[in-house]
Amino acid sequence: MEQPPTQGRPLRGGLTYNGMEALTAVCLFLIGVVIIIDSYKKGAGWAADGPRTGYFPIRIGALIVISSLAIFLRTLLSKNKNYKIFVKWKPFKQVLMVLVPTTVFVLATQMIGIYVASSLFIAFFMRVMGKFGWLKILVVGIGTSVALFWMFETQFLVPLPKGPLEALFGY
Repeated sequence: MEQPPTQGRPLRGGLTYNGMEALTAVCLFLIGVVIIIDSYKKGAGWAADGPRTGYFPIRIGALIVISSLAIFLRTLLSKNKNYKIFVKWKPFKQVLMVLVPTTVFVLATQMIGIYVASSLFIAFFMRVMGKFGWLKILVVGIGTSVALFWMFETQFLVPLPKGPLEALFGY
């Protein structure tokens, strides 16, 4: 059941519906920009034999960017602001405690490889969330990555993204 929007000032207890709409629009905008840039790098034009690899994705990226801008502007310019709380700050911080490190992990995988990034990711969660001691963190973090390396690289022969450390060992 939809409740009417609260009139007046935003409530201070958390992220409002308007704030969440604006935040979602910004995230979608960034995704659209990444799609456009990647599609442009792959070739977004028309070749002699038909569309190039990025021809259709760049248009999808442009639609995402335009849509997110429309949502953002509608949220900013709306006369009926919805200041009702969408999520309180404490649960939102808990979500961010998982979302931010996971995003960093994905980006780190591109730079330092999946095995080192996984060790750091596991170590972070064991220390920050689990309050484990450093010895246990080192054993589990490094042990997990070594086991995954052995399984994927030597047994299944499936190469995963590697970084400078693996290059030192000849992989």
